[in-house]
Amino acid sequence: MTEHSAQHGGEGRILTCRGIERSFGGLKALKGVNLHVDRGEIFGLVGPNGSGKTTMVNVMTGFYPPDAGQVELFGEDVTRVSPHRIAGRGVARTFQNLALFKGMSVLDNILLGRHVHMRPSALASLFYWVWAQREELAHRRVVEEIIEFMQLEDIRDEPVDVIPIGLQKRVELARALVSEPRFLILDEPMAGMNQEEKEYIARFILDARDERNVSILIIEHHMDVVTAICDRVVVLSYGEIIAQGEPRKAIADPAVVKAYLGERAAQRHAGVAA
Repeated sequence: MTEHSAQHGGEGRILTCRGIERSFGGLKALKGVNLHVDRGEIFGLVGPNGSGKTTMVNVMTGFYPPDAGQVELFGEDVTRVSPHRIAGRGVARTFQNLALFKGMSVLDNILLGRHVHMRPSALASLFYWVWAQREELAHRRVVEEIIEFMQLEDIRDEPVDVIPIGLQKRVELARALVSEPRFLILDEPMAGMNQEEKEYIARFILDARDERNVSILIIEHHMDVVTAICDRVVVLSYGEIIAQGEPRKAIADPAVVKAYLGERAAQRHAGVAA
């Protein structure tokens, strides 16, 4: 267990995946993948395009049932549990492509992240002004707290589609955080960003782990980010794990260099390193 996982949230595993296999027609996208995420850590899932990263996350979150293997979340078997039930157990996710609601304000987009905590009932509707309004105010308080945490006060009322992509990514992260997750999955949260925007998001991810006690899995292509903020990584290639462990060592593994650069480039890289 990493130093961070021991310090932030105590003992235990957030996620354990054993022998995960998944095929699409004749294509075997995952081939017996084993991995785990410890409580309180930032875990990196990396690999070239088409390596199986997003498929693996879709299996973890219930979008795809595995053909074989088991997924445990917070110590419970969730191998064939539906996505909305997994979300209800404290898992939030952002997507590679922005999934914000155009034409709505930053505030309203973030407020939508509270939906997993909204449980309307006939009785609450009957006594709306007493109960339902009180519940809405409680949701608003959480949203306002996250808006401040993510430093979005100045654009809270702006239509989300007119703000820069770096801020849109920040809004999407805020929407995930207002669900108060125990486990947060980020699929390429820094895609399309400049260096300054990447540094901002990296800081917010670290703060979410440290200040909000959230364990995080991140899929990311920017290796400078992975080595800067992740405690451990697993590297996939063609659905198999080719390296894992401390980020700098795993990414420098010859099999990883070959997967990213090709065999000839990897040989040149090894010659330079020597």
